[in-house]
Amino acid sequence: MPETLTAPDPKRWKALVFIALAQLMVVLDATIVNIALPSAQADLHISDGNRQWVITAYALAFGGLLLFGGRISDLWGRRRTFVIGLIGFAVASALGGAALNSTMLMGARALQGVFGALLAPAALSLLAVMFTEAQERAKAFGIFGAIAGGGGAVGLILGGVFTEYLDWRWTFFVNIPFAVVAAIGAIATIHEPAEARNPSKLDVPGVVLATLGLVSLVYGFTRAESDGWTAGWTIGLFVAAVVLLGAFLFVESRVKAPLMPLRVLMDRNRGGVYMSLGLAAIAMFGLFLFLTYYLQIVRGYSPVTTGLAFLPMIATMIAGSTQVGARLMTRVPARWLMGPGFLLAAAGMVLLTRIDLNTSYATGVLPSLLLMGLGMGTAFMPAMSLATHGVQPRDAGVASAMVNTSQQVGGAVGTALLNTIAASATTSFFTDHMKDVMAGKPKKVLMFESMVHGYTTAVWWAAGILTLSALIALVLVNAGHQGGPKSAASGTPGEAAEDAIPVMAH
Repeated sequence: MPETLTAPDPKRWKALVFIALAQLMVVLDATIVNIALPSAQADLHISDGNRQWVITAYALAFGGLLLFGGRISDLWGRRRTFVIGLIGFAVASALGGAALNSTMLMGARALQGVFGALLAPAALSLLAVMFTEAQERAKAFGIFGAIAGGGGAVGLILGGVFTEYLDWRWTFFVNIPFAVVAAIGAIATIHEPAEARNPSKLDVPGVVLATLGLVSLVYGFTRAESDGWTAGWTIGLFVAAVVLLGAFLFVESRVKAPLMPLRVLMDRNRGGVYMSLGLAAIAMFGLFLFLTYYLQIVRGYSPVTTGLAFLPMIATMIAGSTQVGARLMTRVPARWLMGPGFLLAAAGMVLLTRIDLNTSYATGVLPSLLLMGLGMGTAFMPAMSLATHGVQPRDAGVASAMVNTSQQVGGAVGTALLNTIAASATTSFFTDHMKDVMAGKPKKVLMFESMVHGYTTAVWWAAGILTLSALIALVLVNAGHQGGPKSAASGTPGEAAEDAIPVMAH
């Protein structure tokens, strides 16, 4: 993306309102459904083994198609792609709200992910081409980031309110007015500079191979729960994923206009950032799911109370990102913020493994959430900035999309993997302790104890994965601090700081 394209658009600040509104909708949708999931599961009779597909279907479609969405916005034009994404997202939300069974709900979630993958890259690249002056651009990204960062908190609260006082279906229907207003506003105010287009050919083989490879990978983790890790289906899917993704990398090294230029991946620092962020997403996405179920099913919290329970983590995440990471990243090398940040979040997870049937929120859950939020915010800030720092302008969009892709795919894998681990541990615990029921223990108590054992086992794994993420950051990422002059693609540190917030909210 060139740094300067044309004279600034006079309607750019009005356009920002509708771009930020669209981003708010996407971020809100990611958290609002988490809170509503237990109610939707009960209403549509979704099995415990399949429930994570309500989350995974969205994350996989979104993550698998982000690079494709970025390329489409270059070819079709960003405004057109943005509006199509909004309309499609509204239609998919209507289908989700009207879902009659689990298949319809999961299909709607996947469709939301498809249109979200068109919407998200188009929104960010519109900001980049409409705000070309450095200070204005930093301010625009700041506003965008603040609104989108708050979207996670808004989603948690609205999810609880709708589920408790209306119906879980309203967590889908609420997207429709957002999308309609944003689409009408975009058509009226966004005028994309013609020079911003990048009319290269679409890498169709790359799109097909990357998407099929990622689907095989996540489906493999899901089948492991029902069939076992050594079952033919499970092994076959993992082998297919390796072959397809290997073929994708081979194709990308040969085509003229690759979907994913390998020069972006091969950079040591960016590669380290993508790996550490992907692993961190594996840990965090699964954790949100288990903690929601623990608070609602085991502790008996209402959906509204569950939403409020997550707010301290959102607050410390924003504080860690804007007050710690943003202030130190121009003085301290990124790895010395990323490594300790991920380790702090891992420590919060270790604290969470102490939960039982009667754990107090104030002493058992809250300290863990505060540590996790502060650690992840501190680590994500410099990581997001470094991912695009010094990258060539022509690769800026791809580098940004890769950050989102690594997180969304990590989230999809994490939800499937940790759900599999938790379900296996729950079943084993229940089987091993059936003698307690014979001795007089209520079966319901054993069921809850088994569930909590499953959750804590998965959280131990998540803590280990976060520790690995910290080690990768410390070993692979060797760039100095980011206090030098900004590159054309990377934007100012302030941009990166604010942009770090919405991604984590996903």
